[in-house]
Amino acid sequence: MSGTSLDGIDVALVTTDGESRVERGPARTYAYTPEQRQSLAAALREALQLKTRDERPLALAEVERALTEWHAVAVKRHLEEFSLRRSEIDVIGFHGQTVLHRPDRRLTVQLGDGQLLAERTGIPVVFDMRAADVAAGGQGAPLVPVYHRALAASIPERPVAFVNIGGVANVTWIGRDGDLLAFDTGPGNALIDDWALRHTGQATDFGGSLALRGRVDESVVAQFLGDSYFEETPPKSLDRNSFAGIDLAGLAPEDGAATLVAVTARTVALAADWFPEPPALWIICGGGRKNPAVMTGLRERLPRVLSAEEAAFDGDAIEAEAWAYLAVRCLRHLPISFPGTTRAPTPLTGGKLVRPAGAGRLQADSTSPRI
Repeated sequence: MSGTSLDGIDVALVTTDGESRVERGPARTYAYTPEQRQSLAAALREALQLKTRDERPLALAEVERALTEWHAVAVKRHLEEFSLRRSEIDVIGFHGQTVLHRPDRRLTVQLGDGQLLAERTGIPVVFDMRAADVAAGGQGAPLVPVYHRALAASIPERPVAFVNIGGVANVTWIGRDGDLLAFDTGPGNALIDDWALRHTGQATDFGGSLALRGRVDESVVAQFLGDSYFEETPPKSLDRNSFAGIDLAGLAPEDGAATLVAVTARTVALAADWFPEPPALWIICGGGRKNPAVMTGLRERLPRVLSAEEAAFDGDAIEAEAWAYLAVRCLRHLPISFPGTTRAPTPLTGGKLVRPAGAGRLQADSTSPRI
C-alpha cells in the first residue's frame, strides 16, 4: 500500500486465514523518489476536481498507471530480496493511493489498476476495498480495525487502543469482548511533513528536531480544535487535506512544527472522550511513532503508551499487513467494515478480485493464503 504520507510503498508478507491465524513475514518500505512524491502530490491536487470515483483526467490516468507499475516493481523486489517464489503467493491485497476521500458525498478515490498489477506480477489481486462501504453509506475508513483486533489476541490488556499516525491519524478501540470503535482522530504526519518540506527541504521532521526546538502557538491549536469535526460522533473519517486551510503564516519553522505536533497529540488524546471505557494500553503505529516530539506529547496525555515495537509488532508494516489480511477476508466473504468502524449499516465485505490472463480459478475458501 501507499499511504497518505507519500513516503513509499509498504509491502508485507502474511500467512493468514483472515480470522485468528496471523503469521507475519518479512516487510519493507520501498521509498519514493522525490520525483515520484511530486507526481503523487500533483495527483492529490488534481483529484480535488473529481466528481465521480471513476473519472481519470489524462494526468491522473498517467499517474495511476505509473503508480501501479511502481507497485509491481516493489512486489518483484520483495520476492527477490526475501527469496520468495511467485508461485508461493496466493493473492495480493492492493490498496493503491487515496487521492480524494469525501464520504459525505459517497466518494472515495484510490488510484491503482488492479488488473494491470495482476498482469505485471502474475498473481491474483484484490483491490478497491473501500468502495462497497462508501456506496452503502459508510465512511470507507478506517478498514484496519478488524486486523488490529486479530493482533490484539496476543495482548492481555483490555480495553486496548491502536493508534496509527500516518498522514491522517486514526484509532481503533477494542473492548473486553472484542467490540470495535474506530475513527480518524485528526491530522497525523501530513501537515507536519508538508511544513518541514516547505521550510527545510526535507520530506519530514526527522527525529522531531524541528518541533522539539519550537514553542506551541495555542491560538493556532485552538483553530484546529474548534473545527466541527471534533464534535461529530464517531465513526468518522478525514481527507489528508481536511485541515490544510488553517493559517500558520507568521510562525517560525520550529514553532509551526511544534504547533502541528501538539495538534496531532492532543486530538489523539481527545479521542478517548468517545470510548465506552478508557484503554488500559495505547499502542502507537505508523510513522508518527518515530517522531519523539509526537511520542512525548502522547505520553504527557495518556496513561500507558507503547510503540508498536515495544508491543512486539512492526509499526511500519501493520497497514500493509492489514491489507493482506483484508484481502483474504474478501476472498472468504467475511466483513471488513462494521457499524462501529465506518458507520456501515451492517457488517460488510468488499473488494474486487482480478486475475492475470490465463490464471486458474482462485478458491475463495483456500486455507491460509500467503499475501
